[in-house]
Amino acid sequence: MKPGLFRRLMSLWPPFLGAGIRVREISEDWRYVRVELLSGRLNRNYVGTHFGGSLFAMTDPFLMLMYLEALGSECVVWDHSAAIRFVKPGRGTVAAEFRLAESDLDDVRRAVAGGDRYLKEHEVQVFDAEGECVATVRRTLYFRLKERYRPPEGRGARPPSGSGR
Repeated sequence: MKPGLFRRLMSLWPPFLGAGIRVREISEDWRYVRVELLSGRLNRNYVGTHFGGSLFAMTDPFLMLMYLEALGSECVVWDHSAAIRFVKPGRGTVAAEFRLAESDLDDVRRAVAGGDRYLKEHEVQVFDAEGECVATVRRTLYFRLKERYRPPEGRGARPPSGSGR
């Protein structure tokens, strides 16, 4: 799917729409995504700051999707685990940016080339309008070549082509 269409669809997806989460940008190569969380009556907690669940939700599922698009159809990619650490109260519009470097993709390609599973951790910061960190989310992703692309026992393998979807 084209990044622009996906961006518009995700911003209209009911869980994001209701929470005030908006996907603002996805680069053409899927290596960069920017997501914002607007402040509204429906996503504030008892003390008037952003609901922690909305801060957490705004970081899902972008890294998984970015890797899927960058690695192509030969690799399985799943969210494995995630944790959030709240740094300061979130008020107003907050944002998170996701970036994939070529070295991230190379790490995955190398690790799964032999058919093994691989877990890779990313840290994503949610920041406010002043650029101060509101929360830090650690997301761990699971990678493995699809069975039909795994090497037979005892033979070398080629890494995923990375040609995209």
